[in-house]
Amino acid sequence: MPLTDILSSLGDNPYFGAGFGLVGLGSGLAVLRKGSQLGMMAFRRHCMMTLEVPNKDRSFYWLLQWMGTRGMRQPQHMSVQTTFTQSEQGKISTAFDFMPSPGTHFFNYKGTWIKMDRNREKQSVNLNNNAPWETVTLTAIGRRRETYFEILEEARREAIGSQVGKTIMYTAFGDQWRPFGYPRNRRAVDSVVLDRGVSEKILDDVREFSQNPKWYVDRGIPYRRGYLMYGPPGCGKSSFIFSLAGEMEYGICLLNLNSSQLSDDRLAALLAVAPQQTIILLEDIDAAFMSRDLAQENPTMYKGMGTLTFSGLLNALDGVASSEGRIVFMTTNYIERLDPALIRPGRIDVKEYIGFCSEHQLHRMFRRFYPDQAPEMADEFARRILEITPQISAAAIQGFFLFYKDKPLEMMKNIELVKN
Repeated sequence: MPLTDILSSLGDNPYFGAGFGLVGLGSGLAVLRKGSQLGMMAFRRHCMMTLEVPNKDRSFYWLLQWMGTRGMRQPQHMSVQTTFTQSEQGKISTAFDFMPSPGTHFFNYKGTWIKMDRNREKQSVNLNNNAPWETVTLTAIGRRRETYFEILEEARREAIGSQVGKTIMYTAFGDQWRPFGYPRNRRAVDSVVLDRGVSEKILDDVREFSQNPKWYVDRGIPYRRGYLMYGPPGCGKSSFIFSLAGEMEYGICLLNLNSSQLSDDRLAALLAVAPQQTIILLEDIDAAFMSRDLAQENPTMYKGMGTLTFSGLLNALDGVASSEGRIVFMTTNYIERLDPALIRPGRIDVKEYIGFCSEHQLHRMFRRFYPDQAPEMADEFARRILEITPQISAAAIQGFFLFYKDKPLEMMKNIELVKN
């Protein structure tokens, strides 16, 4: 029988016809579905852009805050972040920043519609801050990558703009740095009265270092700088560092070497990821480690309070893997307790003694607190103070002035009451 007749007879068979039609329809749908998937994949690959921002990245919260204030006109589903700001008068005000909540959102940026997905992993937690893992994913049609750069740059400018005139304090949390407290008003560097030329010397050195990284690179010198300020308590060491950070428009990273959570590896990681344009401050460094010679009588003090070792500290400051572009300030009241290896050149480049008030300091402090009084009164004040007590700290003088804020004559009458 010819093949055409066989096919014709099969086509007349209702069972075969029904089965062939169903199979054909199913195959066609399968091919169509697969084709649409491949087409969508090709479209997403060649015609769409996606940007993923995890919450461990600093721009994550910048982006959310920008979307809540500028990016989205009226988001319907929001979450809140409460912040505190301090005015020049010292008053603390509360601000509520609304940002998109987890889910899907759409917004238009310069004519481009962008889909935003904020995803929160409820089953996994970021061990550094005990917060759920989150990501923000932006998806847009087109291949203009500059759109995302512009969005992130606007978010960065808005976040930094809110901190203009402020000094940001950071503290170590795990192996990351997090803002500590609310931003503080910058303190003028001349508000901390040090002895003649001391303030200018340190400020000029920090400026020269920050403005000449190429000089270090060309000569193969590690680009980092260490400072040690030592002297009696209450003489202005920490206050000057805070004012220096304000003058340089830097933040301050507070590092507690006695923390039980701090190890050698974690210290090295913290120094490597410190925020840009910050000063790393190690206060009372003698309380963490003492000289190995002095530690022979009490070995437990040399080991420190936590799991951090003295060798780990030295390697983090000046080892092969130590970070560059870093400014470290240390303070101590007892420089004789410090191990020579800790304060050798390369780890400490500038040592400055901040001592008891000199006649020059006393004169300037008087003029700063009582600018309307005659300079002769300032001279008399400085002379009488040094007659009463040759060694007096700036903190003691400031505390004495606070009792007579607007009463310089009464202050002079009771000058015998000043105490160190």
